[in-house]
Amino acid sequence: MSQMFCFQCEQTAGGKGCTNAGVCGKKPEVANKHDELTCTLIGLARAASGQKTTPETDALVMQSLFATVTNVNFDPQDFDAFIQKVNEEKNKLGGAEDFAPEALFHGDPDIVSLRSTLLLGIRGMAAYAWHAYVLGKQDPQVTACFYKGLKAIGEDHSVDEWLELLMEFGKTNLACMALLDEANTSAYGHPVPTKVTTIIEKGPFIVITGHDLLDLKQLLEQTEGKGINIYTHGEMLPAHAYPEFKKYVHLKGNFGTAWQNQQKEFDNIPAPIFFTTNCLMPPKASYADRVYTTSVVGYPEMKHIPDAKVKDFSPLIKQALELGGYSEDQYRTGINGGNELMTGFARNTVLGVADKVIDAVKGGAIKHFFLVGGCDGAKPGRNYYTEFVKQTPMDTVVLTLACGKYRFNDLNIGEIGGLPRLMDMGQCNDAYSAIQVAVALAQAFECGVNDLPLTLVLSWYEQKAVCILLTLLALGIKNIYIGPSIPAFFSSNVRNVLVEKFNITPISTPENDLTAILAK
Repeated sequence: MSQMFCFQCEQTAGGKGCTNAGVCGKKPEVANKHDELTCTLIGLARAASGQKTTPETDALVMQSLFATVTNVNFDPQDFDAFIQKVNEEKNKLGGAEDFAPEALFHGDPDIVSLRSTLLLGIRGMAAYAWHAYVLGKQDPQVTACFYKGLKAIGEDHSVDEWLELLMEFGKTNLACMALLDEANTSAYGHPVPTKVTTIIEKGPFIVITGHDLLDLKQLLEQTEGKGINIYTHGEMLPAHAYPEFKKYVHLKGNFGTAWQNQQKEFDNIPAPIFFTTNCLMPPKASYADRVYTTSVVGYPEMKHIPDAKVKDFSPLIKQALELGGYSEDQYRTGINGGNELMTGFARNTVLGVADKVIDAVKGGAIKHFFLVGGCDGAKPGRNYYTEFVKQTPMDTVVLTLACGKYRFNDLNIGEIGGLPRLMDMGQCNDAYSAIQVAVALAQAFECGVNDLPLTLVLSWYEQKAVCILLTLLALGIKNIYIGPSIPAFFSSNVRNVLVEKFNITPISTPENDLTAILAK
């Protein structure tokens, strides 16, 4: 059996690294092609040093990095194509030596840890940058960071130099999230508080999952008036809150919960499932014939919608009509039994009622804010987040984002002053909204963010969580609780530095952590 090494996600085998096969379903052949593509990209970055790159080269770098994020692409042929294209672009720039794949994860444990953290952060940022790119938005600072970061990964640096690179990257990722926020809101409007049903109506339908809102927009346009309902899944849930999507009456509700439950929830589903970004798991035979991928997402023998200015969704439409959907309405619920979800509490909404929030804090009605969010995952221990939210006192507010919210977003935990205690701020990239709200509150109270009655309780799974964590650290935000486990790519010394410098705390139990947080 061929060998691999991958420790880029939270569920990695034994908490150390996958060596025989990825827990995600990735085979050694694909994992090794990830490494080969990464090292070829380092060669491209070396060749591009001091030269002006083309938009086509920049797009290829973003797509190639995005394809290596966990649960995005499992097709070795796709990686062969990426490697060939990157080599072609590298040669156009005069050529350069690639980095050696065996050097990525071998050597001094602390250097490997720091190098890996930068690499994984860059992969996560590439996903955000690509979503902005397809909406016509780019930032030269973000684009330059991909080349600088990749080149740095292939170089020798001291520990202090690596830490400086990580903090610089974190600040750049904030600019990237701001870019994507501007791309989404300029195209679709600012999200507004919206109730979303989990009931699936009878008749033909399509489930769309992932993060790409442009794919949803084009799918809605092409299915309008055809008797096909559209349901979001996973990180696509916040789309319901954008004004532009509200005009489509056939955007009906949300199907299922977070990504790791798809093999159960999609079992024998009488409808096509459209994967726009990561979140893909190896499909079961009971629904494999109705899985469609697009962009950099891929799986061997699955149907793929090619990239185009306007994508052609006629194959999904045809199959949705043929399958016919359910014969009766399906009364589905979230994991806690609720059948209605709330979303749309992004920065524009929260800051629009900032005066009420500030008055509630000053009057004692709100004693503490928790940001409980991040990625969901299959590894045991994530019920912590459900119990944590359930146990938060009634005089506290819970902000949330990303797919980790599916652990508790169907709970009704009450209101404070007419505002819901649980507010969904959106997708993982909407951490930008959370940061803007925190900064605004700090300004209102004339204090630093770390002085606010605010605690971040984060769950991580893949590389987008890594880049967000680096952004928070680069902003100097401390006292972050993280779980269900500490990343395997953090060496013991790097972990100690993060604990000492930023007071990062592994989660323990909801009771103990709440007691410690509220006692401060």
